[in-house]
Amino acid sequence: MRTHRHALVPLCLLVLWLAGCTSVAPAPVGGEPAPIDPVSDTAWAQDMARFAAEDEASPPPSHPVVFTGSSSVRMWETLAADFPGVPVLNRGFGGSQVRDSVHYADQVAVRYRPRQVLIYAGDNDINAGRTPQQVLADTEAFVARLRRDIPDVRIGWLAIKPSPSRIDQLPRQQEANRLVRAWAARQQGIDFIDVATPMLDATGQPRAELFLADRLHMNAEGYALWQEIVAPWLVR
Repeated sequence: MRTHRHALVPLCLLVLWLAGCTSVAPAPVGGEPAPIDPVSDTAWAQDMARFAAEDEASPPPSHPVVFTGSSSVRMWETLAADFPGVPVLNRGFGGSQVRDSVHYADQVAVRYRPRQVLIYAGDNDINAGRTPQQVLADTEAFVARLRRDIPDVRIGWLAIKPSPSRIDQLPRQQEANRLVRAWAARQQGIDFIDVATPMLDATGQPRAELFLADRLHMNAEGYALWQEIVAPWLVR
């Protein structure tokens, strides 16, 4: 038995060495978020230049409520009128994905020292083939990036909306919404704002009357519905 125990020592050392080689790398020091994929389109630099020019021509409100994300935000032309008394700032850039808002967080949010940031994204991510898990991971990275510079900012995540033109993507959209909702419920100062469920009819299909002719972007009725849902969540 003594001989057998000595023979096992090299084997145990080998097993431990192999386990160390296959272990997951430790998280970056300092709580920095894990690296994310590159921007989905380098053309977003033009939008950032446009935002800077707008700020130069007309200074934005102090400590605003920033709306950012993709075209559902960019096309919300009645944003200021829909939320009177709230210093809102529209920094949506159409076609963008969640990771783009991470890369351009300084230009679309941090520089304004906002009291609150609301993001609508994930729609284009799913359309481009990204998974619900990637949407969640990028959302976590977005929150971490904002909290690095503005730790107390409140963040709202507008659920991925259903649309007639992307009805085949609805199950993946809903899974992404489910993942983000469950994650947000465990965080402090993060709101999951469900604009998606009220956009479905009694059969679970997108309500066609809320959309433009392209069956993807919302019309005035769609934005009126969003205004009603979002208003109670705003920090005034």
